[in-house]
Amino acid sequence: MADLALISEFPRARREDWLALVERVLKGASFDQRLVSTSYDGLDIEPLYERAADARPIAARIAGAPWKIVQRVDHPDPMAANAEALHDLENGATGLTLLFAGAPSANGYGLLDMAPRTLDRALAGVSLDAIHLRLEAGARDLEAAKTFMALAGQRKVTLAKLDAALGLDPIGTLAQSGVLVESPAATLQRRAIFAADLSRRDYRGPAFIADGRPVHEAGGSEVQELAFALACAVAYLRALERAGLAVDAACRQIGCLLAADADQFLTLVKFRAVRKLWARVEEAAGLDLVPMRLHAETAWRMTTRRDPHVNWLRTTIAAFAAGLGGADSVTVLPYTAALGLPDRFARRIARNTQLILIEEANLHRVADPGAGSGAIENLTEKLCAAAWKLFQEIEAAGGVVAALEKGLIQKKIAVVRRKREPAVATRNDALTGTSEFPEIHETPVTVLDVPRPSAPKLKAALRIDLLPRIRLSEPFERLRDAADGAAAKGKRRVIFLANLGPISAFGERAAFAKNLFEAGGIAAAPNDGFPDLKDMVAAFRAAKAKLVCLASSDEVYGREALTATRALKKAGAARIYLAGEPGKQAAAWRQAGIDEFVYAGCDGLAALRRAHATLGLKPASKARARR
Repeated sequence: MADLALISEFPRARREDWLALVERVLKGASFDQRLVSTSYDGLDIEPLYERAADARPIAARIAGAPWKIVQRVDHPDPMAANAEALHDLENGATGLTLLFAGAPSANGYGLLDMAPRTLDRALAGVSLDAIHLRLEAGARDLEAAKTFMALAGQRKVTLAKLDAALGLDPIGTLAQSGVLVESPAATLQRRAIFAADLSRRDYRGPAFIADGRPVHEAGGSEVQELAFALACAVAYLRALERAGLAVDAACRQIGCLLAADADQFLTLVKFRAVRKLWARVEEAAGLDLVPMRLHAETAWRMTTRRDPHVNWLRTTIAAFAAGLGGADSVTVLPYTAALGLPDRFARRIARNTQLILIEEANLHRVADPGAGSGAIENLTEKLCAAAWKLFQEIEAAGGVVAALEKGLIQKKIAVVRRKREPAVATRNDALTGTSEFPEIHETPVTVLDVPRPSAPKLKAALRIDLLPRIRLSEPFERLRDAADGAAAKGKRRVIFLANLGPISAFGERAAFAKNLFEAGGIAAAPNDGFPDLKDMVAAFRAAKAKLVCLASSDEVYGREALTATRALKKAGAARIYLAGEPGKQAAAWRQAGIDEFVYAGCDGLAALRRAHATLGLKPASKARARR
């Protein structure tokens, strides 16, 4: 304690003093533009916050209780699905999600048959009352829930001991599929009556799930995902009330599912925020505050097909943030999920990611570790305020179903998605291994050779504009697919790096150009420069390239770019790029034959598409890139 007395000998740190130091470093540059970032919701995120005063932890998991490690059971064959489920449970998983064909989250797989015998086979040897279980069945959610409950009855499982989320989510299904098989009122009524009956027989729930993934997977923002999930939860709460269930009992039948992505702090804050928002609903209903059961799944949107091992890092950050944010259970998507049905190794990595976070990093030991942090508390409050405002707008439109029918939600999400697209194209939102630092000669990973089952076709009583399901990496993946397809038939397309001057002059820009063009599958072999122009032209001809990119410093460009460009054009270059912003010499360089300038912040995706057009590469289909 004597050492702590030294604190009194130092002056108290003040924000004003820190700002004065920052201003000296910025030398007149704007503080807001240089150091304050903005989320897709328009929320300012500052570089430094003061400690939050009188902050209280948000009620979530019991401190010291680990979250449930939930593995997906998505193999179409029930016997194979059962083998994977048992293997996961024997090796650290504490929960399972049973997926059925037709559910968007099944990614084209899942059990096709919902017969009791099929479910019994898939869950053979699984003690239904000993683990956490989840169902995801899309439009067939009620059928799956009834079949599962019948199986629990056959196995003499007491409902009060069952820890199962039945996954009733007709509004989420409507948002992603654009279809309801009957009217919204009838759809909600049938599910609410079923859930209310289970509640009266001591089923703990949750029967309904307010799923924010449809918004996240459509490119939406954190505020939009929270508002949508809250609006769905309130719609289900009203349906349960109409079915005769008391409000407090109805609240216990509603859970929430949010996407966890690689933005660590926004993910952590989003999970904290949803609990505060739900607590406000409970408070408005005059109820004692009971924490909503909250599930996390690592984001489909951030998953890449290229350099998929990087997905290990993305999902680690996402699971870390969800766990610290208070998720009761977490599912980590296997790193090969975007490529096909994951094999046992990929499932093992997904499972062990969480085991390390819990067993070795001990992240579960502290309840709400973000409490009191100025940054986290400030952003939590901002998210809550903005999400509540959007929730009220949805309610004013007649509720979430009416807002979907009117296109209100779809239009708002489309605005954010259109902001994301250029950020990805310019690589300001970098996708490591795909748009940045690609490995053009990567070794393919394995997935199971299992055909995707055909989901049953359903009649539609209601159709709306659906929310698209995207992955941010798809535009770059389509370019890589096209280039790789051509390489498989012959020789990979290349771009010649015309490095001018010494390595110290061209090294950085040559590396930039290599990364950019290889993100489109166009090989860029590095070199150490050339003794003279004649040798450079000879090397270009030997490379048999149509594309050229000049790389050097501005000073060397001023001396050599014009001469080099003319010589390379004369030697047959079809398209010449210059690495760097054009500045005042743009007109002269273009006149000499430079076709395009590539630099940090340029539309790299558009540049690659033009390069592909010059090389005669045909774009791969969107369907292939989404597999």
